[in-house]
Amino acid sequence: MIKSDVTGLLAGARPHIVEVATAVPPQSYTQAEVLDLYDIADPRIRSLFANSAIERRHLTIPPIEAGTGKPRMETQGELLAKHRESGLAMGAEALEKVVKQCGASLSDVAYLACVTTTGFLTPGFSARLIREVGLSHTCSRGDIVGMGCNAGLNALNAVAGWASTHPGELAVMVCIEACSAAYVFDDTMRSAVVNSLFGDGAAAVALMAPENQAAQENEASQELQPHPEGERRPEILKFASCLIPEALDAMRYDWDDDHGKFSFFLDRDVPYVVGANAEDVIDRLLAGTGVLRSEIAHWVVHSGGKKVIDSVMVNLGLTRYDLRHTTGVLRDYGNLSSGSFLFSYQRLLDEDMVRPGDYGVFMTMGPGSTIETALVRW
Repeated sequence: MIKSDVTGLLAGARPHIVEVATAVPPQSYTQAEVLDLYDIADPRIRSLFANSAIERRHLTIPPIEAGTGKPRMETQGELLAKHRESGLAMGAEALEKVVKQCGASLSDVAYLACVTTTGFLTPGFSARLIREVGLSHTCSRGDIVGMGCNAGLNALNAVAGWASTHPGELAVMVCIEACSAAYVFDDTMRSAVVNSLFGDGAAAVALMAPENQAAQENEASQELQPHPEGERRPEILKFASCLIPEALDAMRYDWDDDHGKFSFFLDRDVPYVVGANAEDVIDRLLAGTGVLRSEIAHWVVHSGGKKVIDSVMVNLGLTRYDLRHTTGVLRDYGNLSSGSFLFSYQRLLDEDMVRPGDYGVFMTMGPGSTIETALVRW
């Protein structure tokens, strides 16, 4: 079921992506090191890890337990504490970085949105980050919790809407995912799929709309034209979504009675469900813009897993080069849930290949099952 697209961001100017920053925990592990650390000998599980297209992930793993030689099994309470503590540390680092890169001060942040799925907190990360890093107590805020890997674009849509009606004010979104706080360890392939895939990380992105009213009116009236404001600052043109109700339970994070913990579940058909619907939502995203799919110069796609990436590539007629940043992030970090696409976006900027007038598409996928997209222009 295709939901209504957003053809304009309220009545204000189109927001620009000003800067992006990322953060990860200090510890990282190769796939082989994780297997050896937990003394996993099952050849099926070892093969799953070895063929994941992931080389290394940042994880927060507990100390070795005396007498077992393996990391201690954490209780649900300890996992939630890890989510809070590790998430806050990563989120604060990413937030402080992105504000500094903007040439702004922390007191300049007027709106803060925090995204997470790997744990539950009340008050949430937005309130905790305001206190932790010293944002203004009058900073507007919001938390998006439990939407999964697609949630970064859901939140970006909301943040862009806020920025468009508050021109000249700095809005920041922070995706915080301590995925190692959501692991269940047993000998099942269901758990092995999850444990082989996800890594810990946070990403922050800063948005701002032009402040000058004349510039706003000019933007609203002109055809889509290249912007001379800098190659690192694309404007957000449009969002489009695709909800797949029949695949509602294909990706989920819910309570596991057997383990007394929350756990992820990924259906083996997820890549095919996502791939089969990718073309429809991209067509909806581009409808009415005059932009052809062949004119998209840059694809920033969620690093959902090797099969998911391959399915998107085949169904959209993309090349491995088109998705080089997506596969590179998967290789070096694993699936970082809601913030994955921002890690890829940062790599695109660092590559220094975008040019004024280039179009780009952001795409994330997650529970629902859902595909979220955004069209940007440099």
